[in-house]
Amino acid sequence: MSEAPLELLSGIRILSFTQWLLGPATVQYLADMGADVIKIEPPGAGAFERGWAGGNTFRNGVSVFFLLANRNQRSLALN
Repeated sequence: MSEAPLELLSGIRILSFTQWLLGPATVQYLADMGADVIKIEPPGAGAFERGWAGGNTFRNGVSVFFLLANRNQRSLALN
């Protein structure tokens, strides 16, 4: 039996201007609880974490660190 996702924050939209780990981890928890999180990134390459990974771990050219730290988030590039 699988558990249904939490929908405590369903209908809440959050714009995330965070980077590195603490900020993305915080909004990740909010997204896990049902919030619609949109990560705002600079144009071009996006957030610098996309190209940084400890142990040189990448999936399809994107850092696994970035993918794990920013799950359940959509992203948007703004200039």
